[in-house]
Amino acid sequence: MAELNEQHMVEEIKTNIETGDSLKARLVLDHLDRVDAKTKNRLLYELSRADAGFAVPLFNHVLSTFPGMVKEFPVIRETLISHLIAYPDLLIDALRNPVIQDKTIMIETAGELKFEEATPALIELLADTDNSQLLKKIIENLGLIGDPQSVNTLTDYLYSADRDLIITAIHALGQVGTQTAMHRLAERMGTDNELDLIILGIFADVQDHVSLEKLNDTLRSHHAHMRIYAKDELIRIGVKSVPVLIENLREEDGDLLIHTLNVLGDIGDESAIKPIRKLLDGEPNNANVRFAAYEALAMLPLRKGAYTLAAGLTDKEDHVCVAAARAIDRNFNEILAAGIKNMIRNKDDQARHIVKIITNAQVDNIFLSLAPEDYFQDLALIYLPHTHKDSRDHYIGLLEKNGFSAFAAKASGGELENGAERVKVCAVDDSRMILNIYKATLHELGFEPVLFEFPAGALKWLEKEKPALLLTDLNMPEISGIQLTEGIRKLYSADELPVIMVTTQSDSQDHDAAEVAGVNDILIKPFNPDTLRASMGQFISLPQEKTTPA
Repeated sequence: MAELNEQHMVEEIKTNIETGDSLKARLVLDHLDRVDAKTKNRLLYELSRADAGFAVPLFNHVLSTFPGMVKEFPVIRETLISHLIAYPDLLIDALRNPVIQDKTIMIETAGELKFEEATPALIELLADTDNSQLLKKIIENLGLIGDPQSVNTLTDYLYSADRDLIITAIHALGQVGTQTAMHRLAERMGTDNELDLIILGIFADVQDHVSLEKLNDTLRSHHAHMRIYAKDELIRIGVKSVPVLIENLREEDGDLLIHTLNVLGDIGDESAIKPIRKLLDGEPNNANVRFAAYEALAMLPLRKGAYTLAAGLTDKEDHVCVAAARAIDRNFNEILAAGIKNMIRNKDDQARHIVKIITNAQVDNIFLSLAPEDYFQDLALIYLPHTHKDSRDHYIGLLEKNGFSAFAAKASGGELENGAERVKVCAVDDSRMILNIYKATLHELGFEPVLFEFPAGALKWLEKEKPALLLTDLNMPEISGIQLTEGIRKLYSADELPVIMVTTQSDSQDHDAAEVAGVNDILIKPFNPDTLRASMGQFISLPQEKTTPA
């Protein structure tokens, strides 16, 4: 190969610049890798002094021909980008210039500048290439630009045969963020759970009316992991999502009502109080809806009208009564105290039942308000000695701390266990209220309850311990009951450790998924000692029934 005359190269490119001969200038630059650093700098310097329209294609040619040279001579990239920023029209011309083969830097610069005028040229580029990497780059930068006129084009790629392009188009439409873009994403949902979760994540970030509506609609999903994700995101969004959630309370779908009430309770905005109370005034037939309503009210600040909560203490389902007791305790006042005293003063069957609920629910405000009354002490002592040790010790400590030593002494009699160790049954539920009910009910049935609010903790415990049976909720954050069961089945077979799914969810698709995961049985909430005993009795031996007060 002939030896290059570096001085002649410098003179040649200067002449090329003066005459506007870009083809000859390009031939000179093709030899950049064969000259020393000083000559490289001189050639690049001369090119940087040229008219921007002349320099841009040549700098881009150098960049694409010698990509490794950019690290040593960053001026190549810096000058090119500087020209494109200073002369946006050149950017559009460069995108449309067929001579320029590698347009990566132009595409990225258009995105960085959010240069909407470049959108038509980028859309033309999409139509002219089938290179998947280039397509992805253009789609990404159309998203960065965020021009609404790109929505139709981006929508086409939501149905591409290339999964990477679909995901890229989803994110790009999310960046555009218009209502039309959100509608197009909503239309794409329903055929692929993974893609649906990505779209839901975008809705959670955009948070416009369409996005909130779609997140809300996902509470109706037949897939537990989708519902759980939507619930978590609506809770994270908070107050902004409350109006659309409140609209759900007009529906009759029990599952939707329960999920909605769960979310409203966790958000804790007081604007939800009135519609929840209105729902309760209608006396829903579904006990799980009533429970969820009282559970939500227990997390909300009822500034007035809390007396209406007392009606929940007379519900025919113990679960609902416990939830009502918790709501009352959270919003306790003198009027409620007087009302409850009137309800139990006669010491009839209803009074006995209410005191049993108060004892099991661990509601300190209610308990202390009633502690001075002889009629309450008489009724409470029917149940306190037989409650779970944790609950009994809690109340004894509370009584002693508040000057009721004599009452505490009577309550500390305890229950004779005949020296027998109770069989462990594990219960997993993200509702602390339900866990408290499990503790009381399993203890009443003669078992030692082991309780977990978080499934991950249960799985870790199960690596070292094996209870006789495990009870799990379905809808739990992070790890659903189905996923928990799949994890359990990696440790124990269905015969080694029976799993009962205890859920409010009535959807057959959820039940099918639970059975595939390895659940032994499904029990619909609300449960009571009899229904829980019957379900558990299919798989394990039950302790002999004791004469525990009803």
